[in-house]
Amino acid sequence: MEQVLDKEFLAEVFPAQRTEDFFDALFGGAEEGAYDIRLACRGLTSDTAQLAFELHERPGKCLVCNLTYGLPQVFQRHPVLNVAGVVRAIAEKLGWDPDAVSWSLGHTEEVSRKLHCIPLTIKKSK
Repeated sequence: MEQVLDKEFLAEVFPAQRTEDFFDALFGGAEEGAYDIRLACRGLTSDTAQLAFELHERPGKCLVCNLTYGLPQVFQRHPVLNVAGVVRAIAEKLGWDPDAVSWSLGHTEEVSRKLHCIPLTIKKSK
């Protein structure tokens, strides 16, 4: 079932250009961004999808020096990132009713100095 949410599909749902658009909206220029955002699948059951927004440090930038810990709240509301739309597309891909799922973003996890993750959990209603 995890193959349904493969890298190609996730890159289509959350394209690399969205990172550029996000930093352009935030700072007035994409070159100001310290990281690239990618969506990855961490696990899948019949009623829960565990994903993560991976924040990959850009060359010459410092991910650790940036305020990544407040990002879940920013991600949840930012129209360019459109997490609700991402969740809807994933639910549809999984054959779940997109109007009958709930989702939440977890706290930022520091996997390494060059990689931080924001967990995304999608639950199908019973």
